[in-house]
Amino acid sequence: QVQLVESGGGLVQPGGSLRLSCAASGTFFSIHTMGWYRQAPGKQRELVASITSAGSTNYADSVKGRFSISRDNNKNTVYLQMNSLQPEDTAVYYCNTNFIGLGRYWGQGTQVTVSS
Repeated sequence: QVQLVESGGGLVQPGGSLRLSCAASGTFFSIHTMGWYRQAPGKQRELVASITSAGSTNYADSVKGRFSISRDNNKNTVYLQMNSLQPEDTAVYYCNTNFIGLGRYWGQGTQVTVSS
């Protein structure tokens, strides 16, 4: 069984920063892609950013230049550095990880609220 544990969400003022973390644990061979999705109230879940095991990244247009995704393969952890946060970034952020041979798993979600 595998598990994804997220941390780092919270309340921040517009223009502020937050760093999300997601650590994978359990029994698995290796991880291909790790990523972050978000879902705002009344909206569909959308991809924010993803990163492959080789370090190739992909970002939603709405976060390019403000968010940065990275990963530590030794710790099986993915990070999302979020800068210049705006109210429209308010959402529940979910970690998504593609385990080789096991498929994709979701974290429990962490709330990010951007408000003055």
